[in-house]
Amino acid sequence: MEKRKVIVNDLMQTDYVYFLTEPMGENFHPDFSPDLTPKQMLEMGVFGGKYLTDCQNEFPADWFKRAKLCHDRHVSELNFFGVNASQPLSVWREKGWIDADDPRGWFQWYCRYFMGRRGPDDERQIKRWKAMKRHIAQIRKHCLKGDLSCRPKQRQALLNWAYDSRKF
Repeated sequence: MEKRKVIVNDLMQTDYVYFLTEPMGENFHPDFSPDLTPKQMLEMGVFGGKYLTDCQNEFPADWFKRAKLCHDRHVSELNFFGVNASQPLSVWREKGWIDADDPRGWFQWYCRYFMGRRGPDDERQIKRWKAMKRHIAQIRKHCLKGDLSCRPKQRQALLNWAYDSRKF
């Protein structure tokens, strides 16, 4: 695979440069197997439609053709489960969950990882992704299989982390 250079110029990152060293959607860490692609997540409805609205030029245009987005504000009704399962970016910063290379958080990291970027924050982000599995156990314990109305907040949170709770 030929290494490709990406230069980011947006409101949150000016002249940030990274390299795509893997083919898109391939060669993931063996402990990282998300159920959904970024495109699928955006089409289903995540983060109240507000995520990535100011940096779409960095990512494939195809990801945004059917994405549920709102450029003005977070709209919970745009989420697949119709509920808010996100905390504000300010909370993420306070808790130290934000890496300077990905100032919009985990989903930005995942989008770049999916596109082929590999970097020093991968292990930490994959560990955070794996920690979300505790919600799967709760849904399996308390919900009938296929009952998407059961525990919608947990299901939306899982969707925000590329887990597809429709499977269980």
